[in-house]
Amino acid sequence: MSQTDNHHRLDYVEFGTTTVPGSKAFFAEVFGWEFTDYGPDYTAFKDGRLDGGFTSARTPSTEGALLVLFSSDLEATQRAVEKAGGKVVKVIFDFPGGRRFHFAEPGGNELAVWAE
Repeated sequence: MSQTDNHHRLDYVEFGTTTVPGSKAFFAEVFGWEFTDYGPDYTAFKDGRLDGGFTSARTPSTEGALLVLFSSDLEATQRAVEKAGGKVVKVIFDFPGGRRFHFAEPGGNELAVWAE
């Protein structure tokens, strides 16, 4: 799929963890996920259909994971989020692989949007 085909589609899921190595070992053993480490506090996974990651920078939650959407124009998407009543809770920042921002939608759920 091209970036245009992926624009505003759910693209990545990120879980908080108290132990990156422990989460990595568990999901590799039980589900056969493959991992790429990005330092001691982050590992990315592929499950065959969806990409995601585990980070010690987020507190694990029984209330859900951070859902990450893709954008082919990050700044335009941020403006659209704000225009529609969303609140940016983390301004655009760089991370290995791209840039992203986090927002809260009017119902209070936090999501993120990333771009290459």
